[in-house]
Amino acid sequence: QVQLVESGGGLVQPGGSLRLSCAASGRIFRVNTMGWYRQVPGKERELVATITTYGSTHYADSVKDRFTISRDNAKSTVYLQMGSLKPEDTAVYYCNANIMPIIGLPDDYWGQGTQVTVSS
Repeated sequence: QVQLVESGGGLVQPGGSLRLSCAASGRIFRVNTMGWYRQVPGKERELVATITTYGSTHYADSVKDRFTISRDNAKSTVYLQMGSLKPEDTAVYYCNANIMPIIGLPDDYWGQGTQVTVSS
């Protein structure tokens, strides 16, 4: 069984910073692309950033130059460093990873979500 466990959400003031972490665990053969998505009530989940196994990154326009995605392949962990936070960044942030298990085919897995609230 494969799991993604997130940590690092919370309340932060506008202009502040926050770092999210997401660790994959279980019977994993290989972790492929990892990423972060976010969702606010009444809206669809949207892409924030992704990173491939080799470190190629992609960002939503709304977070470019403010957020940085990175990963530690040895720990099967992805990070999202968020800076210059705005109230509109408030959302539940979800970790996503395409994982090939030891037995079976690659599939997309999701974390449980972590709340990020930007407010004064």
